[in-house]
Amino acid sequence: MEAPPQKNIKQNIFLFIIGFIGVLSSLPLIPKLLALQPETPPLPIYVLQLLSVVQSSALLFGMVLLGSFFAPQVKLTAPTILAIAKSETALDKIKSQIYPAIIGGVLGGLFLLVFFDFFSNYLPPEFLASAAKFSPPWYTRVLYGGITEEILVRWGLMSFFVWCSYRVTQAKNSEIRSYNYILAISLSALVFGIGHLPVAFSLSPVVTIPLLTYIIMGNAAFGFIAGYLFWKHGLECAIGSHIIAHLTMLIAEVIVS
Repeated sequence: MEAPPQKNIKQNIFLFIIGFIGVLSSLPLIPKLLALQPETPPLPIYVLQLLSVVQSSALLFGMVLLGSFFAPQVKLTAPTILAIAKSETALDKIKSQIYPAIIGGVLGGLFLLVFFDFFSNYLPPEFLASAAKFSPPWYTRVLYGGITEEILVRWGLMSFFVWCSYRVTQAKNSEIRSYNYILAISLSALVFGIGHLPVAFSLSPVVTIPLLTYIIMGNAAFGFIAGYLFWKHGLECAIGSHIIAHLTMLIAEVIVS
């Protein structure tokens, strides 16, 4: 295993900025979520929004740093963003990421649509009704879902998981084997799925096995796609596929309605 390249501060700043834009895009969700709760919130909505931004920004900052430390050590990259940070030409980098992102995004979006269609008859009616009212705006799906979540889960967690698996199962400075990436992809995808449970629980007073399966496995399945694309093509490819998956589902919703 080669020595990790020197970390790039500009790359970290760029990642934090685009992730922070996603954090800000999620602010409209808080009033929607509170409106579905029977209790009156203990604090004014603007205070809760401010606290949410502070908490999410701190988590984002931590994951950007975590990824910046561990990703280079396990040969995970953000080649386009790094090229931009270094004021280099990024066109060649992004060209190789476009087609995998489109394929992964469209297939992932279609899978999630089919997955929901299959589970919809088994999900609690309260969850379905609340989810329809809570539906995030398109820009939140694209910016927070597509960008911020990928920085948090893939850049931060997955890079760390690969490094942990490598250091536990292989000798130092040996070539990283594929199973380390596959294990890290699976673990980070599972965390990604579990991370959606708090919102799901707030939308439904009834928690059922089909609901847990739908939330965890549906999101984890796409997380596996995004993780694979991060491994093989870079972080921007995972971000692009996540954005395209949301756009695919949005287009399908418009067509159906």
